[in-house]
Amino acid sequence: MTSLKLKTNITSLNGEITIPGDKSISHRSVMFGSIAHGETKVSNFLPGEDCLSTISCFRKLGVTIEESDGQLRIIGKGFEGLIEPTEVLDVGNSGTTIRLLMGILAGRPFFSSLVGDESIGKRPMTRVTNPLSELGARIDGRKNGSFTPISIRGGELKPVNYQLPVASAQVKSALILAGLQADGQSVIIEPEETRDHTERMIIKFGGEIHKDNQQIIVKGGQKLTGTTIHVPGDISSAAFFLVAGAIIPGSEVVLKNVGLNPTRTGIIEVMQKMGADLKIVQDEESSFEPIGDLIIKTSNLKGTVVEGDLIPKLIDEIPIIALLATQAEGTTIIKDAEELKVKETNRIDTVVHELKKLGAKIEATDDGMIIHGKSPLNGGTVSSHGDHRIGMMLAIAALLCEEKTELDNPEAISVSYPNFFDHLNSLIN
Repeated sequence: MTSLKLKTNITSLNGEITIPGDKSISHRSVMFGSIAHGETKVSNFLPGEDCLSTISCFRKLGVTIEESDGQLRIIGKGFEGLIEPTEVLDVGNSGTTIRLLMGILAGRPFFSSLVGDESIGKRPMTRVTNPLSELGARIDGRKNGSFTPISIRGGELKPVNYQLPVASAQVKSALILAGLQADGQSVIIEPEETRDHTERMIIKFGGEIHKDNQQIIVKGGQKLTGTTIHVPGDISSAAFFLVAGAIIPGSEVVLKNVGLNPTRTGIIEVMQKMGADLKIVQDEESSFEPIGDLIIKTSNLKGTVVEGDLIPKLIDEIPIIALLATQAEGTTIIKDAEELKVKETNRIDTVVHELKKLGAKIEATDDGMIIHGKSPLNGGTVSSHGDHRIGMMLAIAALLCEEKTELDNPEAISVSYPNFFDHLNSLIN
């Protein structure tokens, strides 16, 4: 296992960085380009390991995809243009790839098999395989389809009216992608609103989808048409530098080209509640996905409560919010976040365990955590546990540490932010 000495005891962060492409939108640009008819061009694609796994899988399904310096050219032939793969489809570490891909494969009249890494092998798949089976797909896997490897023999799908038991954009998207292939109209009901990149993609590719409160209505048999996509910067990646700028003394950081989709801006809402000195400069011309620049300065922060319908809007940002809370006056409570237990790691336990090593006053609860601020951070040896967001959070935490800090398994960060350390070092004066 490799380890990396992290920068510590930093006095200020100053400068400007352009945030790399959004991971969720990069995945979907490949998927929709592959199931559309004609050419799709994608700019600012995120060349992280997860998104490259998506490209690899669709190439095995017969799609021509050219990739160079964050630019993609995809030649789609519609759903019907996908071919039976001769190899197992390996999704690597990507939960988005496997769950959304299952929705596409459920309607294809051939056999396919999906695997992933050790982390994917522990993540629950019945939340996707059960409803897809209701539509008519034949799906099996380890422990009755609960875990990978997963095998799918797709075919004709019937429409479904399905109430999601948990708020999950991945499960919702899998059902939408299956619904596009069903014979009739499907209705998917969310308990709370989740990120809507899939719905926006359908419209961008010339399709139809309707939303009525928490109901999403999708018509089967639609033909999508290739288009041009510019991927905005990933707000989940920007979150690490937003927090760094807020908690490191004497800092002012400008983050360019950040996606500001309202289903993803929970991190901004929380930071504003906590008193962050944060300015938003919206790009009024962007239509497909709202984007803008963010300017963050060192802030006097106060504790807050993060709960309820805010959680789906910041589920991936909770590790860095926990660090933010260690530097706020008072107590911060995070709850209703059980979904963290089935991410790349059990992020509740992992965040608490690693921040405690550095001296934070933090404790786990059944559905979140309680953080007592303001805590000085000492230093030590910490681990990403193979989770990219844990790794980046700990690298930001180290900036405050008074003693040397080492990160085990730093390479996990490349899953979503290959040039993270280059960007971080560019801000250190």
